[in-house]
Amino acid sequence: MRITLEIMFRMGGVKFRGYRWENNTLIFEFERMGDVFIQVLSRKRVSVDVEKRPEKVVVELLTKSGVKRYSAVEKNGVYLATEL
Repeated sequence: MRITLEIMFRMGGVKFRGYRWENNTLIFEFERMGDVFIQVLSRKRVSVDVEKRPEKVVVELLTKSGVKRYSAVEKNGVYLATEL
């Protein structure tokens, strides 16, 4: 089964690190490290193949100031999230 996530970030410099499961929650992991980033909306679209449908999809963004979490909602088969 293919799960697709589309997320809008408020700054550039974001990299996809991978994904992991916490119980029945699928967590997409991203990171933005460094001191200076361009102030522009940045959209990422990531697809992963998993064996089961998640009950919930969450995005984790690792930054120098810590980890931020955002919930994703499913719309037309694509999970959508935003940092805005």
